[in-house]
Amino acid sequence: MLAAVRSRLLRILRVPHDPEPPLGAPGSTKIFRAAKNFYYVRLARWLLTQIGAVIGIAFSIGFIANFRDDFEAAQAAREQRAHLAAVPPSATASTPEAPAPSVAPKGAKAKRDRGLPRQVFFARTPYWVLTLVEIAELAGIAVFLLQLPITFAAVRLDWELRWYIVTDRSLRIRAGIWSLQESTMSFANLQQVEVSQGPVQRLLGIADVRVQSAGGGRVSEHGKDAGESLHAGVFHGVDNAQEIRDLVLDRLRLFRQAGLGDPDDAHASVAPAAPVAEASTVAGDTLAAARELLAEARALRATVS
Repeated sequence: MLAAVRSRLLRILRVPHDPEPPLGAPGSTKIFRAAKNFYYVRLARWLLTQIGAVIGIAFSIGFIANFRDDFEAAQAAREQRAHLAAVPPSATASTPEAPAPSVAPKGAKAKRDRGLPRQVFFARTPYWVLTLVEIAELAGIAVFLLQLPITFAAVRLDWELRWYIVTDRSLRIRAGIWSLQESTMSFANLQQVEVSQGPVQRLLGIADVRVQSAGGGRVSEHGKDAGESLHAGVFHGVDNAQEIRDLVLDRLRLFRQAGLGDPDDAHASVAPAAPVAEASTVAGDTLAAARELLAEARALRATVS
């Protein structure tokens, strides 16, 4: 069942196929995935959300039960008053005199007075309102039951479809199901690699590896421009953060030592070659013409002398 829900959900969300490795040598490709404990953290968060939803449904069921009881009591009281109003006065006069009602305590009278607006509200509420509230409650329960396999499959797929790919020249990160995000960074612009680990992550043996590259403004937590030109990518929930950090730093060092540069700048590096070649050709022609002119001058001088 999970496989069927998985395939259908991927088809509905139009999730693309597995990402291609970024630019780099074929034998240098390394693929990393999020750890199993990262999935357990997301699953625990999903379970807490579902438990909260169950508690909310239980409260709503109790509220509707109280609503139904108050509604039926108010409707019965209204029908009784209508029946008494329809009885002729002669019938009430022939009945024996009822004993004088006892005086209720002040607290009970005050409580009864506070309940009068509630009784009036339910007495004036039409019956279809109760039916509509019950239908809404049943619809909410049905939606809750239907979303259980879908949201569970989404949590599972969010863990399975996280791709962290590193080559000798660049890296690529893809994550997300509802909102797919894929970023590619070249080592030519990479500026910083850092490992972060919170208390829960430390307990579970996972961490995040954050890489930052030049280009584009970074936005602070308050939504303002932080003034730094950095793009960021995060390897979320990996259990080999040190290995990933050392690999990226080692390949970054080799990349800079090789002087490969940014592949996007290849055309820019080739462009200045044409003017240099042209200048050398012009200089060679000028030198040949000068030598020919010097030879002719020497021949003329020998002839004159």
